[in-house]
Amino acid sequence: VQLQAYGGGLVQAGGSLRLSCVASGGAVGPYVMAWFRQAPGKERDFVSAIGGWGRSGVSYADSVKGRFTISRDNAKNTVYLQMNSLKPEDTAVYYCAASSTVIASDRRRAPRYPYWGQGTQVTVSS
Repeated sequence: VQLQAYGGGLVQAGGSLRLSCVASGGAVGPYVMAWFRQAPGKERDFVSAIGGWGRSGVSYADSVKGRFTISRDNAKNTVYLQMNSLKPEDTAVYYCAASSTVIASDRRRAPRYPYWGQGTQVTVSS
């Protein structure tokens, strides 16, 4: 499975962006899909995850809850991250990830995802 993330850019605080992650090389319907982000000099942090077939549920980091929404379109093999009310502290490279084996309690752990996209830069100016 190959993943490619799109949609990053420069936006003012309070603005919105929608990230897309397109999968190829296989159908990712059964996969848990997630977004992580990494700011300069910091670790890669969990942002959000969405379950695959038969594994429902979405989860969010506390820092983005109520502002970000994750969704997926299995027919397009794509997962989205709608980001509203952006803050300067949201500035980071955003990565999408996929796993067919991660369990619910491990969805926030980056090492549990074997497939990663290349990342897309999101910069929020104050």
